[in-house]
Amino acid sequence: GLEPTGEAEGVGLFHASPRDPVWEYVLSALAAELCLDVTRRRISLIGHSHVALAFHRSEGEPATGSTRRPGEVADLRSGKWLINPGSVGQPRDGDARAAWLLLDTRAASAEWRREEYDIAGAQAAIRAARLPDSLAERLRHGQ
Repeated sequence: GLEPTGEAEGVGLFHASPRDPVWEYVLSALAAELCLDVTRRRISLIGHSHVALAFHRSEGEPATGSTRRPGEVADLRSGKWLINPGSVGQPRDGDARAAWLLLDTRAASAEWRREEYDIAGAQAAIRAARLPDSLAERLRHGQ
């Protein structure tokens, strides 16, 4: 299986968070602040919540952040960042499209993106695997 942590081009990669790579949901500025305290990396990508968001902390300031919409761009040139691209599978923010992030480490920018995908096909695969029907149904609603 995949490891819950990693690093690429100096960017921290965590399934959930730097504090708890497997289980923590980072959905608040307080949780982000605690995560930023434990990582040495300036930019970290997180997941697990399936919600597109970003938290930023300037030197000597508390972390602030919010959910992100398709097309939003963050300038990553200063401070520390904790970024969730959203989810290609099972987005949970009411938008059923696949969510992803275009991270440009050279330009120090991040852009949130969305793409249509074959939801019916994904639902059929879930049902064929005999997984709970609720997992298939939630795809249509982005929940």
